[in-house]
Amino acid sequence: MVHSPHVSFDLLVGAAYTKPLPGAVGDSAPRPGLRFKVDTFAFPNELRVHHPGKPDLYANWCFVLGRAVTQFLKFARFEAGGPRLDAAAYTALVRRVVSHRPWREPLPLPARVAISGFGSLYELSRDEERAVKAGLRRRFWTLVHPTTWRIVYPSRRSAQFRLVVSTVKELRAGRPVQLLLSDFPRIRLNHSVLAYDYRIRTEDTLEFLVYDPNDPTAPGVVGFDRRTARFRPAPLTGVEVPSFRVFRMYRSLLF
Repeated sequence: MVHSPHVSFDLLVGAAYTKPLPGAVGDSAPRPGLRFKVDTFAFPNELRVHHPGKPDLYANWCFVLGRAVTQFLKFARFEAGGPRLDAAAYTALVRRVVSHRPWREPLPLPARVAISGFGSLYELSRDEERAVKAGLRRRFWTLVHPTTWRIVYPSRRSAQFRLVVSTVKELRAGRPVQLLLSDFPRIRLNHSVLAYDYRIRTEDTLEFLVYDPNDPTAPGVVGFDRRTARFRPAPLTGVEVPSFRVFRMYRSLLF
């Protein structure tokens, strides 16, 4: 990923946010901590509007899929040269991986769950889709997680700036960040993506590159405009609202 050497992030935020930033933020990021179509799922979170009447619709799993990518990055290792297992074994392995709290520190390689027969999450979920889906945690807990309910409270412009700054810091350290996107109180959008890189486009705009569970084929883009302190799809599959608020997810048990 190529980043602009001419526009500093301090200028981007400082032009509209006058309080001191929590530390200096540079102009570029190191190599992203996530490899698209390697560390991501091969199947999509399906949209009801695109699949009306489909009996086995795999919808409303965006929160679970985004969280699971982080869990596989931290708690699994792939052994492509190992033997292939049966579907039940892969389901059990997936359950072991996603039983770890996503905010915990990554495990050392020897302590991680070994996935035999595949070289990546993308390959595993492409060839063993049913087994992987069966091993993922249920969607109910994403609905009652405290982060989800924060959307009912108003958020100040300064809070959205702080989120941008903290997210960039995490990305510069090679740590993907799961984001909740909401246009509450309109309730046309309640979606989650996983940011893994960023790019400064102009003095006024920044873009987060994200794994969007709605589209496993290409990265999505979440744009941020410092003048309005609002986020926008730039683009995101299935997101038709012009702007939205963003919250960080799964930083701890409560947040």
